[in-house]
Amino acid sequence: MSLEFLITSFIVVISPGTGVLYTLATGLSRGSRASVVAAFGCTLGIVPHIAAAILGLAALLHTSALAFEMFKYVGCAYLLYMAWATWRDRSPVKVEKQLDGRSAAQIAVRGILINILNPKLSIFFLAFLPLFVNAGEPHAVSVMLDLSAVFMLMTFVVFVGYGLFAASIRDHVVTRPHVVTWMRRTFAGAFVLLGAKLAFADR
Repeated sequence: MSLEFLITSFIVVISPGTGVLYTLATGLSRGSRASVVAAFGCTLGIVPHIAAAILGLAALLHTSALAFEMFKYVGCAYLLYMAWATWRDRSPVKVEKQLDGRSAAQIAVRGILINILNPKLSIFFLAFLPLFVNAGEPHAVSVMLDLSAVFMLMTFVVFVGYGLFAASIRDHVVTRPHVVTWMRRTFAGAFVLLGAKLAFADR
């Protein structure tokens, strides 16, 4: 495994995107445990894209305009739903000492959907993984699985870091209702912008 792969992967992972935004929002609103669950969900959401890239299914999204557009607009609609739900949320921010199974499942599922419904990820992995596999490699699939596992581990660790940072400053937010309001509006606006970016994305 090359240093170039590790550096490139790290840059990609730390770049602000829907997963980072969701993990930060969860850490600020629900606390550290919830942010770890969100990070885990976002990481799991990468799996189908990696599988599609390795199996060559991502080529369908790359060559079929209809398939790409349909997938893209479903993802866009979900991001707009997240923006709407965040904007309408008026519940007080509370420090949760425990996270029940139902809440954890909901947080994880949202994280999974956020990444699954982004067709650009499949195309990214289709273009990204082969760059780090030597030509003529007899075990190319095995190598790409190893690279994917490292990428996912890095994603989880970095996202947990984002979430725990957000959770560490949430006590300062909880005591300031106006900050909570503007925080939610900011995240709602960010989801709208990311949805718009996805809507106008080209293959």
